[in-house]
Amino acid sequence: MSFDPDFMKIRGILKDHHEYWSNAIPLIASENLTTPAVREAAISDLAHRYAEGWIGERVYPGNQYFDEIEEICLKLLKDLFDAPFVDARPISGVVANLTVYTAFTKANDKMMAISIPVGGHISSGPLKAKSGGFIGGTAGAVSRLNVDYIPFDRYGLNIDVDAAIKAIREKKPRLVQLGASVFLFPHPVKELAPVAHEIDAHMNYDAAHVAGLIAAKQFQDPLREGTDTMTMSTHKTFPGPQKGIVIASRDELAEIIKSAAFPGMTSNHHLMHVAGLAIAAAEFKKFGKPYSKQVIVNAKALGQALYERGFQVVCPEKGFTESHTILVDISNFQNTIGLGADVEQRLEKAQIVANRNLLPWDILEKRHYKNPGGIRIGTQEITRLGMKEQEMIRIAELMKAVIVDQKEPTEVAEAVAEFRADFQSIHYGFESTLKAYEYIEIA
Repeated sequence: MSFDPDFMKIRGILKDHHEYWSNAIPLIASENLTTPAVREAAISDLAHRYAEGWIGERVYPGNQYFDEIEEICLKLLKDLFDAPFVDARPISGVVANLTVYTAFTKANDKMMAISIPVGGHISSGPLKAKSGGFIGGTAGAVSRLNVDYIPFDRYGLNIDVDAAIKAIREKKPRLVQLGASVFLFPHPVKELAPVAHEIDAHMNYDAAHVAGLIAAKQFQDPLREGTDTMTMSTHKTFPGPQKGIVIASRDELAEIIKSAAFPGMTSNHHLMHVAGLAIAAAEFKKFGKPYSKQVIVNAKALGQALYERGFQVVCPEKGFTESHTILVDISNFQNTIGLGADVEQRLEKAQIVANRNLLPWDILEKRHYKNPGGIRIGTQEITRLGMKEQEMIRIAELMKAVIVDQKEPTEVAEAVAEFRADFQSIHYGFESTLKAYEYIEIA
């Protein structure tokens, strides 16, 4: 059988991509990998179909089987998060946040959130004037919210509770949003939720990064601590397909969320990923607790190992982290390697993949996000590959070789590939003979 040359070229690139990740150390804090069971759902006929609306109330016919799948998915998620209502129609974490903005605010309302320079996500950023138009974070650019920032302890990497209480009372926002994309420690939901409700504000908790840790009862419990809603993506510490969900703390919020999700924010909601999410939730119900515990143990161990080898890992006095993420200040390498972008690129040449990241004090140092003073590291994917504390030491040694010892990255890449040879299977999920990054030909 002969194939179109463009098709073969694309297939070849895809295979190269899979081969690369089979020999790399994946440390991006916002990524994970799914099991073959989840991938099977993702390539099913559901990828071709629409199911606008709610279960049993579809705009399209032909959804009797998908309705069953979505019902199972929602039940599993409600059980995992101990929640009365879940909407799995948002197609990403950003769309989940937009669903909450649409449901509980209107244009020009005030919102308070964590600022991007200290770890907040772009989905809670303000609108900014730009030559020829406007640009900015999702909250301002799309929902037209006026965004103020929650006071933050830059060096303790958490919200300044006393200052935040005062600011919420003074500014009287319609929406208070906690959560971040650099999320090392639990946020003070218990302390701030009563203050938000005192001024009749809605509180949302963006759990995109820590959703799996929350579901496994290993981080904090925002719904019991007082948040009204919780939004998240489903492919970070929760190792499912790329999707978003909105969770409500009480039934009376359900209808407005449902209306905001459809027709407000979604049409087709990627049915194949709902099916994949259902399978991932079933896996997490069985394996999520030991997985999440090991993710956190690994993060602390990697933080300690890097710290002992000359890296300025933030918050050593607090054990570096209580989540999957550690943040490393690499400004001490500025005169030898450079800043965040330079370190990121050098590590990538050694097949160690970690991203540059703003430090909370970078703005004070006049540094820019394109070449900031830090790198962000996550342990959720390497834990999925079966790595434990001893492997964290080996990863720290390999990073030291590239950055501290300044060895040739391509030489270190050979050692990385040799190290990765023993970690080619997915753990904490339904078993399969397929390797973690194995490319599957269908055509």
